[in-house]
Amino acid sequence: MFNKEGKDNSTYNVDNFEFIKKTSPIVGGLIEKEYNRQKNNVELIASENYCSEAVLAACGSCLSWKYAEGYPYVREMGNKGRYYGGTEFVDELEEYCVQQWKKVFNTDYHVNVQPHSGSQANFAGYKAILEPGDTILSLSLDNGGHLTHGSPVNFSGKLYDMHFYDVDERGFIDMEDVRKKAHELHPKLIMTGASAYSRIIDFKAFSEIAKEVDAYFMVDMAHIAGLIAAGVHPSPFGYADIITTTTHKTLRGPRGGLIFAKPELAKKVDSAVFPYAQGGPLEHIIAGKAVAAEEAQKPEFKEYQKKVVENCAALADEFLKLGYKIVTGGTDNHVFLLDLKGYAFSGKELQARCDENGITLNKNAVPGDPRSPMQTSGVRIGTAPMTTRGFGPEDFREVARRIDVIIKELIKEKEEEAKEEK
Repeated sequence: MFNKEGKDNSTYNVDNFEFIKKTSPIVGGLIEKEYNRQKNNVELIASENYCSEAVLAACGSCLSWKYAEGYPYVREMGNKGRYYGGTEFVDELEEYCVQQWKKVFNTDYHVNVQPHSGSQANFAGYKAILEPGDTILSLSLDNGGHLTHGSPVNFSGKLYDMHFYDVDERGFIDMEDVRKKAHELHPKLIMTGASAYSRIIDFKAFSEIAKEVDAYFMVDMAHIAGLIAAGVHPSPFGYADIITTTTHKTLRGPRGGLIFAKPELAKKVDSAVFPYAQGGPLEHIIAGKAVAAEEAQKPEFKEYQKKVVENCAALADEFLKLGYKIVTGGTDNHVFLLDLKGYAFSGKELQARCDENGITLNKNAVPGDPRSPMQTSGVRIGTAPMTTRGFGPEDFREVARRIDVIIKELIKEKEEEAKEEK
């Protein structure tokens, strides 16, 4: 889509704002503004990426208005099929999408490609194996987990008895704490995966602990799915009972979700998605998911994922050289947290100031954060989007130096404000 200088090399008209303006000047104009923001800013949000023109075209196709409640009639588990007519071709498309994702992860797990998002996938994954009130052991939001891993404001925290394992003093997942709490609580489900954790997750160790206490083991690999597909992060397949993911982030597909499950859980998972949690699937997004799955099988995709990790290591290293603290002291994947505890400004303030300077990142809680989730004492930084645009290690090091200048300006401003208050 965009190269690192912000030039759009598209051959397909991916942003038809001029066409949209003919009907809706306001909507077309807002899309154009967002297009220019994305083109001109340095994008460091770890949960975002740029998908291909082919993915965008599929998502904007005639499938946008096709209803297809149910599952393809050729489904191997004996599903009854669709509740709408005219589904011959979307049946073929959805089955093709399923088979492509099996190839991406080299798995015989059952695949459901219908979830509208990662949160919807997690909702259905829980429903497939749990009842309200069942105990889940997971990683909390402030230690790097996701909202749907038990936050009290989320359905997961309201429907289930949530307990959390801790990270150690370095910020690494404490596997001894996982084992200790698993044996104390005997949870129905042990959950792992993260939205802001920068280290390798030991899926084998989690699986062994789950077996010790006769618990299900579920993995939310949304952030690291692309790395797993490319073999640059260990895989949860073969260890987890259920695996969920988004299809954007490191996978570079459309906004959407997937659920993988051991074959014996296939029927429960499908029923939890439809009819329990969703109605008609978004067949245009499923088409985009299928294209993304094809792209993820190409050699250049693997090379891209290697570059994402190399770039993230370089960016983190530059921050360390500049004297900043990073949670866990570094990164093994595509993301890390800059720890701002002790600074006079919050993660929210740094996020806003970076926005003003053409750098997009997001505030994020850090372990032991004294500030509220709306303020935070950290920011989350990821390298997947700008790696897509062609950034290399030295480009990312320069980004760290730019953020360093912004931080020093904030420090100076806070010092001057403190003097004035005296």
